[in-house]
Formats: sequence, C-alpha cells, structure tokens
Amino acid sequence: MRIGGSGRRPALFGAGSGIVVVGSRLAIAALLVAALAAWAFYDWEGSPSGASAPRAVATSEQTVAVTFSICGVGRRTDCVVDGDTFWFRGDKIRVADIDTPELSPPRCQREAELGEAAKQRLRALLNAGPFTLVAVARDQDQYGRKLRIVSRGGRSIGDTLIAEGLARRWNGPRQSWCSG
Repeated sequence: MRIGGSGRRPALFGAGSGIVVVGSRLAIAALLVAALAAWAFYDWEGSPSGASAPRAVATSEQTVAVTFSICGVGRRTDCVVDGDTFWFRGDKIRVADIDTPELSPPRCQREAELGEAAKQRLRALLNAGPFTLVAVARDQDQYGRKLRIVSRGGRSIGDTLIAEGLARRWNGPRQSWCSG
C-alpha cells in the first residue's frame, strides 16, 4: 500500500458555501454513508388523528430467536403479557406500532376476548422464528417499557396483528374495543 496518494487529482465537491476537496474513494464512501443514513430513518404518514406514529431508528436493530411463554406470577423473562407487550431478556417491550385490546382490566367481554386472542397470537408470532427489534425515536414509554417495532422478513408483526383484526395502528390516544 502506498502512502501519499496515487498521483491522481482529487475530486471536487460543492458543499453549500464552499468546495470540499476529497479523494475519489473517500467521496464515494461519504455518498454511500449519506445515502444509508437517509434510508435508515423513515417516518410513518397518514395518521388520522394527526398524532405521529413511531419512527423506526435502524441503528438500534437486533435479530433474535427465543421461546416465549405467557407471563404468570413471579420473575418475568421471555414471556408475553398481552397483545402488544412482552418481556425479553429482562426488558419489558411495548410493540410500538400497534395498540391491542386491554386485558387488565378489559372494559367489556368483547375486549377481553380480543385481548386474549391478541396475546396468544403475539406469542405464536414471536415463537415462529427469528425476529428483529428496531428502536423508535423515543426509547421508552411513560411506564418504562422499551418501544420497539418487531418484524420478521421485513414485515412488522404489528401489521400481521392488524390484518387479523387483533390490533390497530398506534396513532396516539386509545380507542374503545367495546363497540363495533
């Protein structure tokens, strides 16, 4: 490897108010990093309530495979609480892109039934193989739960629960599950 340059002329790039002189390999690397950074952050649009849906932050991503149970009394490790909350390796995770019916306490029989179905389905989806946890712009909610989008094969597990009628897109304030 030769130190001191190749003898070729450096590339010139305009940078707002001045010109930056960089080597061509460095310039290509900088452009790739900028493109990846722009791609790594996305924002969901179309929120009917005007509230922002969670923004994924791809820099805090991990793919994992664990066997989950249903949470009971005692220490909670790798278990599902309800349709949008589970414990993973000692952290309480809130699925950031959905809202599911409440189980503690449900406000009506319909909410209890849908909530139980959502809890069982989330457990099955988590146990179906490796999934990815992606942090959102806000790391935790007001209850100390880690906010994460959970996906497999590039598709949000939340989207699966929504398609099956067991969840709604999270748009801010909770809505009743007791009517409709």
